[in-house]
Amino acid sequence: MAGGNAIRGSRVGAGPMGESERGEAAPRTRVPFWCAKGHETRPAFAEDAAVPEHWDCPQCGLPAGREQAAPPSAPRNEPYKTHLAYVRERRSDADGAAILDEALAKVRSRRS
Repeated sequence: MAGGNAIRGSRVGAGPMGESERGEAAPRTRVPFWCAKGHETRPAFAEDAAVPEHWDCPQCGLPAGREQAAPPSAPRNEPYKTHLAYVRERRSDADGAAILDEALAKVRSRRS
């Protein structure tokens, strides 16, 4: 069974277009960035745009800088912490024992 959609696979505005319809492209400049693994990437920026100090390397994901001799170091990844680990950072063992005793006293008072 054939479909009745004559424009299948196209979108609104699709068709042969040239610069006459789109307008002139903005002048661009390519800026080199290097990561710690030595990968080089050259993204294009508009000439009047501000060039960022760092760029993510598309090959390895590390931050890349403008200086090849001194690329930025990899960010430090902290290991996953559980809720209990965060609680232990905030409270000492003595605080935990006092809170536990208070909670047990409440439970015991309800039972009797």
